[in-house]
Amino acid sequence: MTEEEKKKVEVKVSGMTCATCAQTIEKSLGGMNGVLEANVNLGSEIATVEYNPSKVNLNDLEGAVKDAGYDVINEKVTLKVGGMTCATCVKTIENTLNKLDGITEVTVNLGAEKAYVTYNPRATDISQMKNAIEGSGYQYLGVEGEDIEDLEKEVREKDLKKKLNRVIFGFIVGSFLMALMYIPMDFPKSYLMLVISTPAFLYISHPIFSAAFRALKNRNLSMDVMYSMGIGVAFVSSIMGTFKIVLTQDFMLYEASVFLATFLTMGRYLEARAKGRTSDAIKKLMGLQPKTANVIRDGAEIEISIEDVQIDDIVIVKPGEKIPVDGKVVFGESFVDESIITGEPIPDMKKEGDGVIGGTINQNSVIRIRAERVGKDTMLSQIIKLVEEAQGSKPPVQRIADRVVSYFIPVVLTIAFSTFALWFLILGQTLTFALTAMISVLVIACPCALGLATPTAVTVGVGRGAELGVLIKSGQALETPDKLTTIVFDKTGTLTKGKPEVTDVISSEIDEDKFIKIVASVEKNSNHPLAEAIVRKAKEDGIELFEAEEFDTFGGKGVKAKVDGKEVLIGNRTLFKDQNIQHQDFEGKIVELESRAKTAILIAIDNKMQGIVAISDTLKETTKKAILEFKKANLNVVMITGDNKRTAEAIAKEIGIDTVLSEVLPGDKANEVKKLQRKGRSLRLWVMA
Repeated sequence: MTEEEKKKVEVKVSGMTCATCAQTIEKSLGGMNGVLEANVNLGSEIATVEYNPSKVNLNDLEGAVKDAGYDVINEKVTLKVGGMTCATCVKTIENTLNKLDGITEVTVNLGAEKAYVTYNPRATDISQMKNAIEGSGYQYLGVEGEDIEDLEKEVREKDLKKKLNRVIFGFIVGSFLMALMYIPMDFPKSYLMLVISTPAFLYISHPIFSAAFRALKNRNLSMDVMYSMGIGVAFVSSIMGTFKIVLTQDFMLYEASVFLATFLTMGRYLEARAKGRTSDAIKKLMGLQPKTANVIRDGAEIEISIEDVQIDDIVIVKPGEKIPVDGKVVFGESFVDESIITGEPIPDMKKEGDGVIGGTINQNSVIRIRAERVGKDTMLSQIIKLVEEAQGSKPPVQRIADRVVSYFIPVVLTIAFSTFALWFLILGQTLTFALTAMISVLVIACPCALGLATPTAVTVGVGRGAELGVLIKSGQALETPDKLTTIVFDKTGTLTKGKPEVTDVISSEIDEDKFIKIVASVEKNSNHPLAEAIVRKAKEDGIELFEAEEFDTFGGKGVKAKVDGKEVLIGNRTLFKDQNIQHQDFEGKIVELESRAKTAILIAIDNKMQGIVAISDTLKETTKKAILEFKKANLNVVMITGDNKRTAEAIAKEIGIDTVLSEVLPGDKANEVKKLQRKGRSLRLWVMA
């Protein structure tokens, strides 16, 4: 069979609680004719299957998962379809969509002109459905606005609610049964405890016994089999003791049975809740992608779905909108906030010929972009893919855990029965004592920490890292920090806050508050991020601003306006030189501020320089302490930045970093890390926000 004939699909699975569950699904899938390989990741709850499509299809694979006792989570979407006239049209569309890999169920409503589709988003997508509908001669009219359902979230929330209800009910009944043991009564308590505990025990333990039955049906010894034996033996022993069948009424373990089932359910509730949070980072990253784009088609501007944007389309992006695709500016210029990708706090000026990244935010002017990378090829999509792959990767310790779990359960069962035999048959202890010892072994000996904790930790760790701006490329990377000798930090947004703030106000003749009031009154008319920092400073100080008149800008140099009858000029040295305004008296202070990594903004009033406002991306409060802790751990700390050497060294000196790589372009930072690795340093962690 050639590689082209093989297919690979990912299936989202729910209901797994330990590594044995994953192995059960792998066996169920692997036993199918046509399945070449099946791997199940417990942490991400995804089964990856390689198969021969001529022998088996996706519905068969999902059926095998369900036959093993687990659920498959798909998504549901409502598509609007035009051009249908009769029942034959309905059948045609249903058959057409059902031929797509990944479609689980299709129902078409002729009267409403809608197709209700349940599908696997990892095997197909909306654009393929659109092409199939249009290819069969009908009109694809888009997705019903609010009818896309996140079935995964819905199933998970229902499951969590059921588990929580069982836990609460179990604690209430168990506590009452325990209290009964200390209340004197005129009739045997055992009968009352039997009546109270039976419905509670059946309600709480039903999922555990059902899972055990499915496991045995598939000839598999799962943790549920062990749990069922433990709580089942305890409850049945209590019934036998109540009616004095072989056992005496000393075997009153009703409250223990209920509490054991409750604690097991509570553990699974906590596990399910933890796993439910692992996909949040991916969803947040996906939320950065705009849903629509404005493009020029046939000379007119139209709004289309992001899935319909094609390479070489001219995309119009207005102020405040997210850029939908990766491409190049072909018309206009504007500041673009790229902090979600680069961490740089100050928006970058983009003009004709400059590249832009999808998901970043256009700030102040309309620009037109030629699309170069769309859909899954954009940088943001690649980052999302990187995080997904990292969450699904297995570190070495997890592979060891998977092997251990496969042998663990038979060994534990052997030990449990041997414990009973030892105490009862050999050492002559009472039946009560021997049964209690056996039940303890069955219930306590749970390898779920091995089978579940590691994949969950990897998935949550990688996901949380992505939320904080740290992309971890594999699970194995999480195990290497103990071998590190060097750690490299990017400056902006990692060591610093990533947000420009006013740090110094220097005025020669005017009161500081009045000085800031005049400067901010001019800058409130500007969209420049440094201007916004000054206005923000005035607002924080509670300063009311003047109305500025005759506002004008000097591209890349500064601005001017009339405020309170005075002409105010704000900008850099070049602007002051062009306007013949002397600033030599302040030159020493300007150089000093720049040596401390601050941007000096010069201010002149009525053609005379009156002062300086210094702005800087300030250090995070935790930076110095963090660097100190890394040094205590004997790590060599390196800072890498695009800043000039003087600025970079000033910041490094302030926070205690000895090694600085300055004036490094973003595209060259990876090469600098490789150079350090070639020098023999174990460098595996590169932290960037």
